[in-house]
Amino acid sequence: MPDLLLELRSEEIPARMQRKAAGDLKKLVTDALVEAGLSYEGAREYWTPRRLTLDIRGLTARSADVREERKGPRTDANEKAIEGFLRGAGLSSISEAQVQSDPKKGDFYVAVISKPGRAAEEIVAAVMPDIIRNFPWAKSMRWGNASVKPGSLRWVRPLQSIVCTFGTEHEETVVIPFEIDGIVASNVTYGHRFHAPGPITVKRFDDYVSSLEKANVILDAERRKDIILHDARDIAFANGLELVEDEGLLEEVSGLVEWPQVLMGSFEEDYLSIPSEIIRLTIKTNQKCFVTRPQAGETLSNRFILVANIQATDGGKEIIHGNGKVVRARLSDALHFWKRDQGDLPDLETLEASAKKFGLDLKKPLDQRMAKLDALNVTFHAKLGSQGERVARIRALATDLAKITGADAALVDRAVVLAKADLRTEAVGEFPELQGLMGRKYAVLQGENGSVAAAIEDHYKPQGPSDRVPEDKVAITVALADKLDTLVGFWAIDEKPTGSKDPYALRRAALGVVRILLERGVRLPLLATTKDADLLAFFHDRLKVYLRDLGARHDLIDAVLTPETDDLLMVARRVEALTAFITSEDGKNLLAGTKRATQLLAAEEKKGTVVADSVSEALLKLDAEKDLFAAVKAASAEASGAIAKEDFRSAMAALSKLRAPVDRFFEDVLVNDEDAAIRANRLALLHLIREATGTVADFSKIAG
Repeated sequence: MPDLLLELRSEEIPARMQRKAAGDLKKLVTDALVEAGLSYEGAREYWTPRRLTLDIRGLTARSADVREERKGPRTDANEKAIEGFLRGAGLSSISEAQVQSDPKKGDFYVAVISKPGRAAEEIVAAVMPDIIRNFPWAKSMRWGNASVKPGSLRWVRPLQSIVCTFGTEHEETVVIPFEIDGIVASNVTYGHRFHAPGPITVKRFDDYVSSLEKANVILDAERRKDIILHDARDIAFANGLELVEDEGLLEEVSGLVEWPQVLMGSFEEDYLSIPSEIIRLTIKTNQKCFVTRPQAGETLSNRFILVANIQATDGGKEIIHGNGKVVRARLSDALHFWKRDQGDLPDLETLEASAKKFGLDLKKPLDQRMAKLDALNVTFHAKLGSQGERVARIRALATDLAKITGADAALVDRAVVLAKADLRTEAVGEFPELQGLMGRKYAVLQGENGSVAAAIEDHYKPQGPSDRVPEDKVAITVALADKLDTLVGFWAIDEKPTGSKDPYALRRAALGVVRILLERGVRLPLLATTKDADLLAFFHDRLKVYLRDLGARHDLIDAVLTPETDDLLMVARRVEALTAFITSEDGKNLLAGTKRATQLLAAEEKKGTVVADSVSEALLKLDAEKDLFAAVKAASAEASGAIAKEDFRSAMAALSKLRAPVDRFFEDVLVNDEDAAIRANRLALLHLIREATGTVADFSKIAG
């Protein structure tokens, strides 16, 4: 079966767009081919800074013939109905239709539509121009003389050539020469723009890859990543260092080069006085370079690793020199920020009111920055006020939360008033992703308590499912207060997540609260704290996602979680106990006994059958019902005692003892007795079982 090779070559595609664009190309092309009646064995996409490539193997050479019968109106239908049928079926007159008879419905028209199959080359040529014209780039541009014409081609960067070849492995391939805005698909591509810019004639994918490599282009992005990573490790090791690995940077750099050349540069050791995080971000953000550290060391070295796209004749000396020059300039700026942030602000006299409001000490640099943040009235959100107002809200909430977490109230208060101060530092102004971390470093420099310094960094955490959760009680308290204030505030102004849109990362904030409560064992009444049932339901959704990710069954979560439940730690512990218990013999007994009783009760309630308010012992006539009543009272008392100790497994074990008396009850007792009072009393006994087991879970929601 034939294979299809497609290449779209352009000027440089931004690295962040390449992987997605290649995936989009694969989906768009394969979907279009399948929709047109073709099938294929496999497809793989590739990308470099200057090309998107698609290799489709085992493509059928032709689509199948299609015969379709389209049923029309009755033969005695009105003229308009018949005209509509003719248009839809593509017939010019009713004489082209067939007449079929139905014993019940009479005679009706049928159009037999035959569509002959098409050659794969014809289909490819037909679908490709639209795919290219409507390609889903996040940003695109027009260029050249054609750009002034309406409907001219838009592409992420000027499109330069198209390769489209088709054929089997052992036969000569053909070019599928479709055209778009003057660019005609051919079998000619071009190699590295500096090392091998000349034309290369290709036939099929394998010789295309080898020809490109001879022309200094490595097509496979994963192979480029592997070359960069291993060469970087090797050059670092050869210099007594180790690479500080960065998967995101590796992905980006592999999208900047077609022929990766790994080199090492350096900067003055004086710059190592700057915090490692700033050095790393400065070098990464501005020059896309990796940093290194001494082997088995934690601090950075003054050597960095860069990846060039040219195999320079001087061994890379000029490239290293140029990169080093820029790195030193950026580090000089960073050192300036670092030192400035530790000095006094020039307008301290204007900050006294803000300092008094938050109990700040204007002799300390970080306190000055918090006072400045408040004095400038920096907006947090147009409807939620300034950053200063937000800190005041978090401060009040954290005071209440400290009583629950057991954190030192004074340290919590100090951590809150300094938590956002680094937003006014020059380091965070340059690198916003360092907020919190820089606050901690500046707090340590001015002698703050260790718990306060840790809370300044950790109150933003966790920022995702894999991020660490704060451990110190002060940090836990401030992190909860920060996230709860965000959620309550945005709920109050009705800015809730909708569908996939969550511009304020409220799902992440709620998941952060859930993780802190569960992973740090905090008992927080969420409804009493937030005073919003709708927000509580949002927390429930995040809790379900979190527990399911840990392997909990959705039906067990639903069995434990009620709309009013606001102690998420209790829910998690009940689900954990239920998960462990339900597959045991006792668990099976509990489930079977409970379900039989509650299902019958629910059915009678649905019919409107009267259920007594309580069980009357005087109306218990048979031994089986008397024994069940005694067993329920004993099991309920034992379960209640276990629940009071939060020993949910023992509570379930106690309730599982009801299996035998429940079975005897249904064998010996007719619930729907003719005597209405006895019937109502027996249903009340079943209600008692449902109440007792309901203290642990709603067993009607458990599958099985």
